[in-house]
Amino acid sequence: MTDLALLQRRNDERWKVAKITGRLPVDPTAHRLFSNKARYLKIVHMLQALGSNMPDTAWTFIAVTHERESGGNFNTHLGQGDPLTNRQGVAIKTVHVPAGRGPFTGPEAFENAAVDALWYCAPYAAKNNKDWSISGQLTYEERYNGLIYANFNRPSPYVWSDTTVYDPPTGPGGKVLVDHGPIVATVDKQIGVAALLLALAKLDDTINLGEVPSAPLQPTLPQPDMVPVAGVHDAVWLQTTLNARGTTPKLVVDGIVGAATRTAVKAFQQSHGLTADGEAGPLTIAALEQPPQAPA
Repeated sequence: MTDLALLQRRNDERWKVAKITGRLPVDPTAHRLFSNKARYLKIVHMLQALGSNMPDTAWTFIAVTHERESGGNFNTHLGQGDPLTNRQGVAIKTVHVPAGRGPFTGPEAFENAAVDALWYCAPYAAKNNKDWSISGQLTYEERYNGLIYANFNRPSPYVWSDTTVYDPPTGPGGKVLVDHGPIVATVDKQIGVAALLLALAKLDDTINLGEVPSAPLQPTLPQPDMVPVAGVHDAVWLQTTLNARGTTPKLVVDGIVGAATRTAVKAFQQSHGLTADGEAGPLTIAALEQPPQAPA
């Protein structure tokens, strides 16, 4: 069980000492994200209209997530990087988890898809997160990627890559290369969200980098957002459904599709005469939604 309040305290202490190492192109990436501030801020306002307590300054949360998850590509879905359209320019639904989202059309296709990912799909960042301090954001980013590093008291590369907290020789480095696998001695090749936030703060003095609140709002896992939501075919639904179908060994329901989850999907596909590619596409989802057949 992961104590997220403790993790938030650790991230607050790490933030206080973190410096960008410059191993990766942080500054040009931050300038590119900052040039699109208006688009990210519009998404925040759309989420606020739905009831989110995201402040305007949390546009950076969307921006750095977009960079880390989708490479900052506005022609893809924020949630998993699937293209918004096919090669003919026709809007299409997502194939990867969360699958079946969309299609989203028009000049605000990316914005509408981002709202969908952040409000209607696990881990419901805009709906469930109530703490938008810098340490709250960093902790939620870490939840989004996975908590194995927190469980070993190691800085997550998703958050800290290209900072002195993570990069050797001052930091430990390390990265998980397979689902639920060990932390191996390698260095992440992507810029972490903390480094991007540090760089963005130099460009926009309105960004709120306040310290952790005296009463942190992070819960202790396990928590309710690991329960499937009706009609949402996200990673939590996929893992829970596969477990209900008798997947062996049972999957950890963490909302992250890694090697173990893809292996379980392949096994299910093989047993149902589907293309065994490990991707939970529409045909696989349709098969998983059917009640299991009783043994003859």
